Amino acid sequence: MGLLEFVPAGMLVGLAYGAFGAGGSAFATPVLALLGLPGVLAVATPLPAMLPASLAGASSYRRSRDLDWRTVRLTLAGAVPATLVGGTLARAVGGHVLLLLSGLLLAGLGVRMLWPTAKRDGGAADEQSPPWLVTAGGASIGFLAGLLANGGGFLLVPFFAVGLGMSMRRAAGTSLVTAAALALPTTLVHAFAGNIDWAAAAAFAVGLVPAAAVGGRLSARVDGATARVAFGALLVAFALWFLIRVTG
Repeated sequence: MGLLEFVPAGMLVGLAYGAFGAGGSAFATPVLALLGLPGVLAVATPLPAMLPASLAGASSYRRSRDLDWRTVRLTLAGAVPATLVGGTLARAVGGHVLLLLSGLLLAGLGVRMLWPTAKRDGGAADEQSPPWLVTAGGASIGFLAGLLANGGGFLLVPFFAVGLGMSMRRAAGTSLVTAAALALPTTLVHAFAGNIDWAAAAAFAVGLVPAAAVGGRLSARVDGATARVAFGALLVAFALWFLIRVTG
């Protein structure tokens, strides 16, 4: 397993992450597992790159004002403490189980993104979503983000788009900022647990961070409904392929 292989892998993951605001760690875990990292290391090694990648991807959304700061604050209020709890339980659950859970969650969320749903206004969630709902959703996502060692973007985007009625682009931008904040406590928990291969993480970041910035700019050129369908289809296809590999 050569470290150079992690650079193009990071580029591919970064493009999708910046464009859709989700899938950074969720896609990275199966990719790193396929490159040879064992279960727990494949789950946690992408984390150090997620903070800079999230900020790089969010820059274009911030310039176009496609961010919902109220939702960011309310989500983090529940997500940060729950992330610490989930992170402490990750090693006890076991690497193979974590990989299976990652694949199943990807498939389920992909199907949900493809399912028709009535949106309220396709914009912000400021005046429509009760604070308790946003914070409770953040706590649930934070726990799974800590357990599966990811920034939570692949859970945040469906929650914001489907649960809170945001447009796809606004959900993506809000997710990137939220995931950036979640990446720090999640990384610290897994670093202290010895779950990160730092050499692989550095090589992965070389490709991931600049590609996330490019993906964020590309997203402005894609229709929101098209992006949602494309993201859902990508999640389902990749998850099914990965689950076949893991269980085969």
